[in-house]
Amino acid sequence: MIAYVTVGVNDIALAERFYSAVLPALGYRLERYQGDLSYILPVEPGTRPVHPDFYVKAPFNGEPAMAGNGNMVAFDAGSQAKVRDLHAAALAAGGSDEGGPDFRASYGPHFFVAYLRDPQGNKIALFSDNPDEPGRDE
Repeated sequence: MIAYVTVGVNDIALAERFYSAVLPALGYRLERYQGDLSYILPVEPGTRPVHPDFYVKAPFNGEPAMAGNGNMVAFDAGSQAKVRDLHAAALAAGGSDEGGPDFRASYGPHFFVAYLRDPQGNKIALFSDNPDEPGRDE
């Protein structure tokens, strides 16, 4: 099980604007720790987390943060409408478009996805694979 995912950023304020426009709508709450951002999902007392936390931090080694080529973090939005809404919110909060909300021929018929870059250049996907919604070929 993945416990947490971390992306490095050089500007915490820009990162907070971007991620706070998306992650609270997916159930994450923001906690700040020593200047860094921790987006945490609620966990029932006595249970273990089932989804990873998401951390936004300056690199520990003090060097500049750089987006990785081929690295991406994907968030399940749960519905096609939420993918559209969160994609728009992320763009308005300083993100850049890497592929608007739509179906992709490379994936299953219900996989609806949008791709973005955060202000640091980290690649983010917002998706829904909900079989109760219309699919690509419907």
